Amino acid sequence: MKIILADDHVLVRSGVHRILQEAFPTSQIAEVGNTNELLELIKQESWDLVISDISMPPGDSGIEAIKKIKQLAPKTAVIMMSMHSPELYAVRAIKAGAAGYLSKDMASIELVKAIQQVLSGRKYMSPEVASILADAVGSTYGERSIDILSEREREVFRLLVHGHSVSEIAKLLSLNTNTISTFRARIFEKMAFQNNMELIRYAVDNGLV
Repeated sequence: MKIILADDHVLVRSGVHRILQEAFPTSQIAEVGNTNELLELIKQESWDLVISDISMPPGDSGIEAIKKIKQLAPKTAVIMMSMHSPELYAVRAIKAGAAGYLSKDMASIELVKAIQQVLSGRKYMSPEVASILADAVGSTYGERSIDILSEREREVFRLLVHGHSVSEIAKLLSLNTNTISTFRARIFEKMAFQNNMELIRYAVDNGLV
């Protein structure tokens, strides 16, 4: 089995590499520290599996990397890991083509099971991620309405519509930026928005501004 392990933190790569060697001693494991190196390896030869951090330089390019990997090597399975809340990235990663998503702090427990599952042709999702996906699917189909948003999500929605950034909203609501990012991600998943322009267009079309 040929595996690419992609993470910009050497210590994380070392820990995951050790897990992989113990579980799959005959596997060939290549390590990269950024998405450019990752995509270059994908272009050069065939791989069975990519295990990648969702946030790697250059920029926050994990989601785009998944799409490019699936274009270049459709048969290569991709498992994404993240230190962020699954609500921020899990649904986007799966929609982009990832076969699995797990939190870094659970990698030592879940990774081997996740690999075995995705290589058998199935997707791997923790119960938490499965619940988030179920909520997203339930709110993506049918008529979209801000009534499905919580009161705090509506508050963040209104501020986003008026052009405030995540950091600005955090200051206005006296919350940290990670919390606001989570609210924004929930809004986008529930309302099936792909970007801020869709959010603003929805607000205009529905007389919310």
